[in-house]
Amino acid sequence: MGLLDLMLLMPMKRHQRGQQRRRRQAQAQARDGLITSRAKRKGSPCQRDDDSQGADLEIHSGPSLPEDIWHHIHSLMPMRDAARAACVSRSFLHSWRCHPNLNFSNGTLGLNENASQEDESGRVFYIKVDNILQKHLGGVKKLKIQIDSDYSAKDSRYLNNWLQTAVTPGIEELKLILFPHDAKYKFPCSVLSNGSGDSIQHLHLGNCSFHPTVTLGGLRSLTRLHLCHVRITGDELGFLLSHSLALEWLELSSCGRIVCLKVPRLLQRLSYLEVSGCTKLKLVDNEAPNISSFTFLGDNTVQLSLGETLQMKSLTMIRPGSVFYARAELPSSMPNLEALSIYSQEERAHAPMLHSKFIHLRHLSMVLTGALLYPMYDYLSLASFLDAAPSLETFDLNLWHGYVGNGSIFTARGGLRQMRELQHHNLRSVRITGFCSVKSLVELTCNILESITSLECLKLESTQSVLRCSDRDNKSGKCFPLDSDILTEGYRGVLAIRRYIEPRVPSTVKLQVLEPCSCHAAVL
Repeated sequence: MGLLDLMLLMPMKRHQRGQQRRRRQAQAQARDGLITSRAKRKGSPCQRDDDSQGADLEIHSGPSLPEDIWHHIHSLMPMRDAARAACVSRSFLHSWRCHPNLNFSNGTLGLNENASQEDESGRVFYIKVDNILQKHLGGVKKLKIQIDSDYSAKDSRYLNNWLQTAVTPGIEELKLILFPHDAKYKFPCSVLSNGSGDSIQHLHLGNCSFHPTVTLGGLRSLTRLHLCHVRITGDELGFLLSHSLALEWLELSSCGRIVCLKVPRLLQRLSYLEVSGCTKLKLVDNEAPNISSFTFLGDNTVQLSLGETLQMKSLTMIRPGSVFYARAELPSSMPNLEALSIYSQEERAHAPMLHSKFIHLRHLSMVLTGALLYPMYDYLSLASFLDAAPSLETFDLNLWHGYVGNGSIFTARGGLRQMRELQHHNLRSVRITGFCSVKSLVELTCNILESITSLECLKLESTQSVLRCSDRDNKSGKCFPLDSDILTEGYRGVLAIRRYIEPRVPSTVKLQVLEPCSCHAAVL
């Protein structure tokens, strides 16, 4: 039973308890011989009807609770439930008109998202939101607007009016997402001036123009800023950051006009920085001293100047050549890393064997998708990371292979190489996804089994579809098709596991092998 159902039952239960109490009183009065005189005092049937109507009204009025408690209960409901409750309860009607959390989207308004009715649902969306905000009495704490239909310039007057109405002093969260990505909407910075933006803690803008200037003033309470497909220059963003001293989280996604990102030293509280898909970006210059988590998606032309990195605990790097870079550079520049995630599409240089260490690294994840172009990559060189990370607990390796030719263990010459110096006593879980028959990958797996005394679980998954038949979102009941060469290599990988790896698994290690789904059998 949901919160709404429970709250709507409360008045009914109160009414039922009242009926039971009156029934017991009537029985006691009958025993005392007072029932007749009580009947006379009751009056006409008309009066009794009035009494019964009052009792029925009590069902919808709710129990006697202070108004602030009713407001609090109502604010905890999802917006659609809150609106429904206002339709059946006078106690909720007033609090609905000053509901603090407004979330407008096709989903929350129950609009049909069928493509054939897109234009109609878009018009209904604007009408409904406009009607709700015209009757709203103020006091909005959270405002989320997501326009799923194609935005057009004529809709700007609606958006401007909504923001003027809802963004008032006291608002804490503002989220505005438009479609498509090139929506020509210019966010009115004026709604954040005159004290209205002083209380905002979370600002999330998507697919619009945002040009903060001196007229904006400072967002003194802003702790989280997320800009996605927002047209803003580096200078404009720098001005905003220099006046947002409480900022703790900065996320920039596909902001194509930023060439130079400068994060000022004034942001002493900033701990999370994410920069991804900013195609014109040339430089990330960070001076904030306390960033502990950094995520970057971009190419090798972007210069990263991260300043003081001793506080860095978590790093996600999505760029070509990041495996070699991580092993060669990070132990000295980020010695306190605890979690490292690497995504590389072009890894031509093998990971070097060095003396530098990741003393505190506990979780390591690698995704190498360039194997289709560079099938002869030496995966055994990745053991360098295991040797350098004595505190490592989990290691995930995700690959994507087509036909590997002479790199396969079934065609390559020579025996399996060993790394006798590799010893590890903390690594417990290893997972390799996209396992294939490449000889160096088999060698890496065998060395892990023979050198990691603490290993508890080894999970090897052959190449599989991104969308599997077992996924909840897969309505077809079939896996996404795979090319025959990729699928063939998946089966060769399973054969390599059975022949070379499975006999080496100690009794203390649980081996899990995931073979290609039977959905693919017809491809071969």
